[in-house]
Amino acid sequence: MITEIKSLQHPGIEVFGTLTEAQLRNKLHAEQGLFIAESPKVIRVALQAGYEPQALLCERRHITGDAADIIAACGDIPVYTGPRELLAQLTGYTLTRGVLCAMRRKPEQSVEAVLSAIPSHQQQRVVVIDGVVDTTNIGAIFRSAAALGIDAVLLTRNSCDPLNRRAVRVSMGSVFLVPWTWLDSYDTLRALGYQTAAMALTDKSISLSDPILKQQQRLAFIMGTEGDGLPQQTIANADFTVRIPMSHQVDSLNVAAAAAVAFWELRKQ
Repeated sequence: MITEIKSLQHPGIEVFGTLTEAQLRNKLHAEQGLFIAESPKVIRVALQAGYEPQALLCERRHITGDAADIIAACGDIPVYTGPRELLAQLTGYTLTRGVLCAMRRKPEQSVEAVLSAIPSHQQQRVVVIDGVVDTTNIGAIFRSAAALGIDAVLLTRNSCDPLNRRAVRVSMGSVFLVPWTWLDSYDTLRALGYQTAAMALTDKSISLSDPILKQQQRLAFIMGTEGDGLPQQTIANADFTVRIPMSHQVDSLNVAAAAAVAFWELRKQ
């Protein structure tokens, strides 16, 4: 059902503009939570991954253009359109790719459920994102995880939501391709037989190229926040503390770049 909107007060469009990320996520009623996927490519990835569309917002020209197949695939949901300037007022920015889709979140899975789905006969590689709050870094880590064969992403509760609009966009939809969930305790990983490798600069750090790391059947990389890095207790409790060898007196990389290097070096054999 295509609806032409003429004002910012049109019923149903608040999901695309006035609701905050926290309101979209709806922590009190997670089963009602939503997120926004932006651009035709990202929306298609989400649909293929089984996410349920709730409403679309797009410029008129995309209804019979880039969004035509998406509208057909979404079935009987509201499709809102209007002048380009009005849509920019609603969202706070010009829709450079022309299409937004409000989608239903999937139920949160337990860590045990996510990791038990990984084939047990192969090496297992997961990443823990601990306290990373930059949406760009979250999206970039997910994109590297998908590209380099990481089996799952786990996030501590103080990390950014992977379904944040910008994180989804930066990941190019990779947040829909890699299984992920929230991690409340590292004890869960240990109980499931995972060795943990904290990426941190300490006197006891071993090189990322150390053969002992590649020998691990189940290995979880722990990536820390952009400013302060990992908490000291997390580093102390890890099975390994790992550093990436550097040149020119550079001491560290951006967390997303460091994650990509670690994923490639310790990929499944």
